[in-house]
Amino acid sequence: MSPTHMHPPHSPASEPGFVPGLELSRRFYTDAVRPLLEEAAPGVPHSAARIGSGSEVLGYDTPRSADHEWGPRLQVFLHRHDVPRHAARIRHILAEHLPKTFLGHPTHFAPTGESRDIRVMRRTDGPVHHRVEVTGTSTWFTDTLGFDPAQGITPADWLALPTQRLAEVTAGAVFHDGLHTLTPLRRALRWYPHDVWLYVLACQWQRIAQEEAFVGRCGEVGDELGSAVTAARLARDLMRLCLLMDRRYPPYGKWLGSAFARTAAGPRLSPVLTAVLAATDWHTRERHLVHAYEIVAHQHNQLRLTDRVDPATRAYHSRPFQVLRADRFTAALTARITDPSLKGLPPVGAVDQFVDSTDVVSRPESARALSHVVRKP
Repeated sequence: MSPTHMHPPHSPASEPGFVPGLELSRRFYTDAVRPLLEEAAPGVPHSAARIGSGSEVLGYDTPRSADHEWGPRLQVFLHRHDVPRHAARIRHILAEHLPKTFLGHPTHFAPTGESRDIRVMRRTDGPVHHRVEVTGTSTWFTDTLGFDPAQGITPADWLALPTQRLAEVTAGAVFHDGLHTLTPLRRALRWYPHDVWLYVLACQWQRIAQEEAFVGRCGEVGDELGSAVTAARLARDLMRLCLLMDRRYPPYGKWLGSAFARTAAGPRLSPVLTAVLAATDWHTRERHLVHAYEIVAHQHNQLRLTDRVDPATRAYHSRPFQVLRADRFTAALTARITDPSLKGLPPVGAVDQFVDSTDVVSRPESARALSHVVRKP
């Protein structure tokens, strides 16, 4: 081979071509994992999927994702009676007999050195420390959500669930559902019941109502930085509102813009919100926000969830700030709620509408405890 066609050992051209993680996991299950399951536990029914955490589950992975917890991985679900009898053997068979690489990607995951909890694909000559999780459906959902949805989902359960978790559980892919439980559970979690949706939407409008006048008020006293920060918060809340109106669970910050771009309002609203963030004075900032408010208000009316609400902006009482008075949308949505368990709740919404701590919303038990406390009579 001539020098012009040679590549250094670690150049991109020598690396395996990028395959989206969901497709990689699907083929890994079909070609490598399933044959070994039949050997390790013949006749034992199972389900297999790639759901839960990971950028590939939401469809946002890129070659950059391979630097941690990305690769040929999936969940294998057994009936709860079969977990104690077969899970350990399945894990052992997979560790001993999985191929060392699959489509050019190592199947062994080693600690990164920064944390033993975070692993990355590495080649090995020994048993494979694989990322095939073998578990029971009830156990997995309880660990992920804080409760078993097969036992029913109450309004309180819905409101204690961060939308990132709901997105992770309902996105991804099921490769095989021999237990006939995984698909119905995901379908049940696909979107909020109607009254819960109304309540969550009402609370998202309430967040906007509480701060929409502050862009001008901060600017009026010369605090352009405070005005810009408030405008950024309002832009984020409008993005999340558009996702909720589109029946899409808003993901956490890293993927919020990517998800928003796929909403019905995304193509029209993205340049407006970009202009809000780029503005260097509060008058310009407010002008672009007014445009954004009216776009989203029209979208609300198109849903026909309430009687029509006037989408025009107006002065904030006697002050010279132009706002939507978003509380009008909150009131219209709240008036349509009929579920007694939701009527009269404080307008705080689902847990990640009133708490922004990663250490809370990433721990189901913490999210549920805090949600319960906030809604106590």
